[in-house]
Amino acid sequence: MAPDIPKEQKAQVITADGVMTLKTIPVPTPGPQEILIHILYSGVCHTDLHALNNDWPLPRKTPLVGGHEGAGVVVAKGSLVASGQGVDVGDYVGIPWLNSTCHHCTFCMQAQEMLCSEAQLSGYTVDGSFQQYAVANASHVAKFPKDKGVELDAAAPILCAGLTVYTGLKQSEARPGQYVAIVGAGGGLGSLATQYAKAMGLHVIAIDGGPEKGESCKKLGAEVYVDYLKSKDLVADVKAATADGLGPHGVLLLAPMEKPFQQATGYVRSHGTVVCIGMPAGAKVSMPVFDTVVRMVQVKGSYVGNRQDMVEAIDFFLRGLVRAPVKVVGMSELGGVFDAMRENKVVGRYVLDTSR
Repeated sequence: MAPDIPKEQKAQVITADGVMTLKTIPVPTPGPQEILIHILYSGVCHTDLHALNNDWPLPRKTPLVGGHEGAGVVVAKGSLVASGQGVDVGDYVGIPWLNSTCHHCTFCMQAQEMLCSEAQLSGYTVDGSFQQYAVANASHVAKFPKDKGVELDAAAPILCAGLTVYTGLKQSEARPGQYVAIVGAGGGLGSLATQYAKAMGLHVIAIDGGPEKGESCKKLGAEVYVDYLKSKDLVADVKAATADGLGPHGVLLLAPMEKPFQQATGYVRSHGTVVCIGMPAGAKVSMPVFDTVVRMVQVKGSYVGNRQDMVEAIDFFLRGLVRAPVKVVGMSELGGVFDAMRENKVVGRYVLDTSR
């Protein structure tokens, strides 16, 4: 029996920069290559706050339904979506940041689809998952097995936060037994990065501010917590957290502030790698050229991940190796979640229940 699909739904709609309203809007109809998903849960990412503020140098759709960590059930599919594509009505799927790409450019052909110039972005250039029903390109949705009793509220943060930090850790090239510093370790991305790093055999140095975040980081597997609010010499403290005092082999910069991007090359180990992931509005990266060259330090950006990275990131979750500390709230409470983000008070990940 086909699912009963309503004509209207509730959604959080951005109508102008900084202005968001809970509204009743029509349920969208999937295009030929799209599926319609009944969104049950949606994680809230710092990117969603940037979308609301429209403070990135990237054109944003207006009006816009934000959100790009939507987990739910397929209720309809377009005319060109065949069962052989691995997605059918009743399947558990997720809407990631990359909603669709061209599939034929040089980047798509090399599994670097996140660099596709024609990419459409969920909750930014196309409507996302802060609604009860959303459309997505069938070839880009993440898939969850129904037979494993997947908790979709816990799965939702893997779609962006999990994917992003897992790919970033791969980009750091840190090997089992080596050290990785995670800046912003107490937040949504950081809480997952700590767990992925531990599961990958890395020693984790967590960097964030405040005792509550420190306690959370330690529970999730960090061996050392450096509180930047108390540290008098952050560079020295991070280096001292490694057995030989030479600093971590890799650094993941997840924080929504500019200062950590200026500090990281000071404490990363020679021949180490600094991976920029967080994107504070208007921020710049600077480093001393001489020191960077003679110590052979690498600085690189890492942007979400490809579809195979998503499969791998979900596998860690399905095996119980990672699980974001989530706080589930009603979709009507999204404004309060953004307030907590602005005040840097988020520990773990907020997830919206679209039914309330």
